[in-house]
Amino acid sequence: MKRIASIQDISCLGRCSLTVALPLISAMGVECAIVPTAVLSTHTMFQNFTVCDLSDQILPIARHWQDEKVHFDAIYTGYLASAEQIGDVCAFFDMLKSEDTMIFVDPAMADHGKLYAGFGPEFPAEMAKVAARADVLIPNLTEACLLTGAEYKEEYDEAYIKDLLHRLVALGAKKAILTGVSFEAGKVGVMTYDGATGEYFTYFNEKLPVSFHGTGDIFSSVVMGGLMRDLSMEDALKLAVDYTLECIRITDKNETWYGVEFERMIPMLCQRLKDAK
Repeated sequence: MKRIASIQDISCLGRCSLTVALPLISAMGVECAIVPTAVLSTHTMFQNFTVCDLSDQILPIARHWQDEKVHFDAIYTGYLASAEQIGDVCAFFDMLKSEDTMIFVDPAMADHGKLYAGFGPEFPAEMAKVAARADVLIPNLTEACLLTGAEYKEEYDEAYIKDLLHRLVALGAKKAILTGVSFEAGKVGVMTYDGATGEYFTYFNEKLPVSFHGTGDIFSSVVMGGLMRDLSMEDALKLAVDYTLECIRITDKNETWYGVEFERMIPMLCQRLKDAK
């Protein structure tokens, strides 16, 4: 069985970050070890949530695992709680990455043209240090613009997306995946660029007229799980697009702030994974 380490926060209530990554990756037949960057009582769409920063635990965990000679097939980073954690995460890579370990980076820090609450304007430059280490980098459009200094646009063409992908690879990432891409009304999906081969890939499905909190974490986790189950990048992305769509489709549209009911669609995810093999 493949084993990954996922470095991101735990929101104890609400569907995002490790609260979705752990069950999804486990359901896909991949061991998911966790490195919590912070513990939140709820995700940040709730009011008056509590936060316990766990920055001081990242390197002790890494040292212990290094002493135990644990091998990871991938290290998957998501939401990092502060700029101060960037150096520790890069050190984590250095301590635990083997030649065959995939570095998979979701630079979860922004959406809809702005940074998440709590991040200052200096944070994207710090996150770019993690992005530069990625074998696979998977931002949304806002995050891609903040990482690269590109102008954020809500109306764009294919040339704009390709330019963003090239900029992401120029940071140091080997493969870049842009999520939330749409070139026509009613369709949304992904576009990727492989810096080694120069190849692009796109996949789209239905765009529903609603936006839910936490779907980016679900998407990234399914891609991660698919790659660890030896799906091609193209098939892993198709699975993630389709699964995320179905999770949105079956969820009450009056609770977009809470997150999608991904648990109900895990049987569909496992069946699709089985069929793909």
